[in-house]
Amino acid sequence: MSDTSRPDQHPVTRFTGTDRYIATEDLSTAVNAAVTLGRPILIKGEPGTGKTQLAEEIARSLERPLLQWHIKSTTKAQQGLYEYDAVARLRDSQLGDVRVHDIGNYIIKGPMWEAFEQDQQPVLLIDEIDKADIEFPNDLLRELDRMEFYVYETHQTIVARHRPIIVITSNNEKELPDAFLRRCFFHYIRFPDAATMTAIVDVHYPGLKQELLKAALETFYRLREVPGLKKKPSTSELLDWLKLLLAEDIAPETLRSDDRRTVLPPMHGALLKNEQDIHLFERLIFLHQREGR
Repeated sequence: MSDTSRPDQHPVTRFTGTDRYIATEDLSTAVNAAVTLGRPILIKGEPGTGKTQLAEEIARSLERPLLQWHIKSTTKAQQGLYEYDAVARLRDSQLGDVRVHDIGNYIIKGPMWEAFEQDQQPVLLIDEIDKADIEFPNDLLRELDRMEFYVYETHQTIVARHRPIIVITSNNEKELPDAFLRRCFFHYIRFPDAATMTAIVDVHYPGLKQELLKAALETFYRLREVPGLKKKPSTSELLDWLKLLLAEDIAPETLRSDDRRTVLPPMHGALLKNEQDIHLFERLIFLHQREGR
């Protein structure tokens, strides 16, 4: 195959975040580096830190089509390319349907095929890749490298018109193969510090009073620092909690009261998502109360 038939490398287009997605400098640098190298960007980080939304905002910012492939435990790599519906073809043949004479009628295109066919460079999200079988990433190595795959049923080679910007997310549920990691540009989204979180909240609640925001963030980060939490509250859960605080008109003084270490925060169900963490917090409250006697 000649070089002219290879998927093109687009000039670097800078991603700096959007009006609804705060991208830190190191995240923007990582995205732009992956685009320059023509490699998938592998994004890890705590749940709720905006990994999936990143792909959506890259597409929105660069005005590119977005294709999404959400991975499940039963997902196979082949499904991202295409599937052959042999059952439907057999059924149609029994009914005398003329469609059976063209096997192409029973080829179901997957997200990668659709991305390869786009008229302009698309963004392809492969979401939560670590949910699949351990061999899943390795089964995609050739397609990610060569930007092409072969359809055995129709004897055709599908070649990407444009190299997609591929965003792959992982929640670190299992280790990914070294061969796969070598082909990716890696970035870990650190949990936002208070300044970054303030900017994120301002995007969603621009009119939020600073006094309430400061008190809420103090409570939020204090919760995250409790040792032994099974699930620390995330950015998305903070936003939900703030929405409830506003809806219930909770005063900042309620969050800053002297007994804040002896009571669960109001609407804590938006922040603590399992009974183990609630029981842990209740035990800490009990110990604090006993020590204060």
